[in-house]
Amino acid sequence: MVVATTGFFDGVHRGHLSVIEKVASLSKEKQGRAVVVTFWPHPRAVLQQDAARFRLLTSLQEKKDLLKGYGIDDVVVLKFDKEFASQSTRQFFRDYLVKEIGVNLLVAGYDHRVGNDLSQTQEEMFEIARHEGITPVKIDEFRAADSNSKVSSTKIRELISEGSIEMANELLAYRYGLQGVVVEGRRIGRTLGFPTANMQLYEPLKVLPGDGVYAVWAGYGGRVFKGITNIGTRPTIANGNERTIETHILDFDEDIYGLTLKIELVSKMRNETKFSSLGELIDQLKLDRELSHKFLSDKEIKLR
Repeated sequence: MVVATTGFFDGVHRGHLSVIEKVASLSKEKQGRAVVVTFWPHPRAVLQQDAARFRLLTSLQEKKDLLKGYGIDDVVVLKFDKEFASQSTRQFFRDYLVKEIGVNLLVAGYDHRVGNDLSQTQEEMFEIARHEGITPVKIDEFRAADSNSKVSSTKIRELISEGSIEMANELLAYRYGLQGVVVEGRRIGRTLGFPTANMQLYEPLKVLPGDGVYAVWAGYGGRVFKGITNIGTRPTIANGNERTIETHILDFDEDIYGLTLKIELVSKMRNETKFSSLGELIDQLKLDRELSHKFLSDKEIKLR
């Protein structure tokens, strides 16, 4: 017995969980496998005009890890291109869900549809599923309890881009993270008494938070530290518009160039500012460090 759902699931957020948890619970009830059939790259990056500007909440590996953390046994990734997008609902069900994966039950969100027929209703899609031997299971729309508003990947991307990290984390049900390799910078931070790890993202299409200074948890080598991350152009010490991700790890003094660093953003502390002198910048960094210590002292330390 294979219980499955299909979709891109960018962010694997609260709006997705009712579908994912239903797949997991039904698979246990039926003593079967819980499967998510997803796609890569994002359909919007293939089919729409803004592909070059489109950004993601989760890398493919992050998405897989999150789904399996919610009880999914297998994540099947299908290559999404224009040829794939041109197939009908019946082709997709027959060639992929039935022949390749052996799906018996298909869980679908309230407005989820597949196939190239944009005028097709969900009930018509369900009829095609039944004809192909798949039993559809419909899940009602999830809305945030505090605002009764729809939770969507688009909304969360907007919140992160504007720096509203705490609101985004609430809708994600986890802390938004960035991961990359630590690369050589200009080492100016060290001369100021605030050495920083300059991160080059492993997934360049990840949504970057709006420019500013953030309290973060920083993970390296299996250990977790408090940290301060600056995202922006460093207007006090840099000339130009290059955007960087620099993290000052508190109570830490190790050479980690070339190694992997992961940060999870907890809260935005302030906007990025151009100071009139390096002395003024140092004074502010001391305040940032003190505030970060206090802010993170009562927060959960564990990283995903």
